[in-house]
Amino acid sequence: MAITLNVNGTSRQVDVDPETPLLWVLRDDLRLTGTKYGCGVAQCGACTVHLDGAPTRSCSIPVSAATGAITTIEGADGPEAKAVQNAWVALDVPQCGYCQSGQIMSAVSLLKDNKTPTDDDIDAAMNGNLCRCATYMRIRAAIHQAAKSLSTKEMAA
Repeated sequence: MAITLNVNGTSRQVDVDPETPLLWVLRDDLRLTGTKYGCGVAQCGACTVHLDGAPTRSCSIPVSAATGAITTIEGADGPEAKAVQNAWVALDVPQCGYCQSGQIMSAVSLLKDNKTPTDDDIDAAMNGNLCRCATYMRIRAAIHQAAKSLSTKEMAA
């Protein structure tokens, strides 16, 4: 069945079973492999993408239900995404890196909604994003740094 998706600002048509998880369509059909498979049951966060701006576990949503704008790690853009990416590099957040696309997508969503998150805000927003390497403290520090970077840029403007 032909399904049209809006992925990273581009209309893309795929011929797949409507019940196929969005994750597999992104990775296998559209070759957007930045979104990772972790658990397949929406518990680890490695497959997080934005669906109409909201962080969504792409392993648990059928492609037929992905009717809004889909943003993958490859399409993450804007001031929040750039601030998070810069902080991730500056603080050397990734260790193995496998979970990082999901971590970044969740962090970007948090900063779009909350420009000055507390530790509790960060913990709540990042809950369910698992990191086997346990870089949680660096992730939290990077989110704080990204938020500070955004506020500094807003004050300068």
